Amino acid sequence: MNNFFKALNDPTRREILELLNKGDLTAGEIAGRFKMTRPSISHHLDLLKQAGLVVCVREGQFQKYSINTTVFDEIVQWLMHFK
Repeated sequence: MNNFFKALNDPTRREILELLNKGDLTAGEIAGRFKMTRPSISHHLDLLKQAGLVVCVREGQFQKYSINTTVFDEIVQWLMHFK
C-alpha cells in the first residue's frame, strides 16, 4: 500500500494515470505527451507498475500500458474502514 501512495505523490504519475484512464497507450505515446526524457517517463511507468497501478503487455516491439483498476478498488475498500 505504501507504493500506491508513493506513486500517487507525483504529479507526472497522476497525469499518466489520467491518460491511461482514457485508454491504453504505448510507452512512446505516453512519452510523447510530456516534455521530459523517455528514461524519465520509463522511471515513472516503472514506479506505477511496482505499485500495481498499471499493467504492461508487450506487443511486438512496443510495450502497451493500461490502468489496473483492481488496486484502486482495494484501496477504496480499505479507506471505507475509516468511515
